Amino acid sequence: MKFQVNRDVLADAVAWTARTLPGRPAVPVLSGILLEALDDSLTLSVFDYDVSARALIEADVAEPGKVLIPGRVLAEITKSLPAEPVQIVTSGSEAVLTCGGAEFALLTMPVEDFPTLPAMPAKAGALGGGVFASAVAQVAVAASRDDTLPMLTGIRVDIEGVDVSMAATDRYRIAARDFLWHPERPEQKAGVMVPARVMVEVGRSLRVGEVSIGFGDGIAGFECAGRTTTVRLLDDQFIDYRSRLTDDWSIRADVKVAPFVEALKRVALVAERNTAIRLSFTQGQVLVQAGGGDIGRGAEAVAAELEGDDIQIAFQPHYLLDGLAGVETENARLNMSSPTRPVLITDDADDPTFRYLVMSLRLA
Repeated sequence: MKFQVNRDVLADAVAWTARTLPGRPAVPVLSGILLEALDDSLTLSVFDYDVSARALIEADVAEPGKVLIPGRVLAEITKSLPAEPVQIVTSGSEAVLTCGGAEFALLTMPVEDFPTLPAMPAKAGALGGGVFASAVAQVAVAASRDDTLPMLTGIRVDIEGVDVSMAATDRYRIAARDFLWHPERPEQKAGVMVPARVMVEVGRSLRVGEVSIGFGDGIAGFECAGRTTTVRLLDDQFIDYRSRLTDDWSIRADVKVAPFVEALKRVALVAERNTAIRLSFTQGQVLVQAGGGDIGRGAEAVAAELEGDDIQIAFQPHYLLDGLAGVETENARLNMSSPTRPVLITDDADDPTFRYLVMSLRLA
């Protein structure tokens, strides 16, 4: 095999695929990146039996072929190369990489031992990368990181025609986002559970262009601008989250997100670990308070529009901040009913597309 490729293009593609490399590969070959040179293109692939990633880039291919190179080493080398064209030539058990005056002879791994990657499932629909990335970021914060309960580590994706809903929960909060997309079939319906950590990586990397999404044979696939990711789906069991996001909210408070978030962060500096931050809503303002233990205490008042009775309620600071981070409008709306009931955070639209339900803490 012999090919030449632009240094920046190669480094970017290697870095993108290398993010999927397993931390502790089940077998040594899974720590490698498979390079396939054919027809003036180069495909870079990684696979750990659950998640696969493929990137297709242009290359000047003199001799087609395949080679499996240790992925993390290749990523470190390509990002440090000079701004010159990169040439890779296989010679025996080595892949010789040259770039300007730099040369590396890397020991290769047996290509025949590398597993066959799953094909991209049939396309179900597509949407803009920005909308996809935003929705994933809003929802994924509520997914659990406890692998003993796989259902809680995933993002639920429900599709009905042009309507798509995403939701995640860790039992202490629920985040949900609705948006529109372009389905392949107008009557299409689907409901799947996708691992949140994979969705987050896909969302971060596919912000530009159109993202095509497919489901089938127990896997989900995401494709954008020559980059494809597949992931094994989780069991589709999930809670009835929609019923929990509707209630008779007797109290509503509207606050400007930016000053409210800044006040929360400042006051939380004196909140001891795992202690609550207290919010006292009255007509015209919300008083943010924390502390009172060994560190000290803090308080700050922020303007707020209140409908309903005055209320004092408490939360874990980071749970509250995660919810406010998902609000994309200037104002956030906090829907409440009592100090001991969950609070629903939304944007200030009459029919909000983002909803974040968070448990309140009992006041001492």
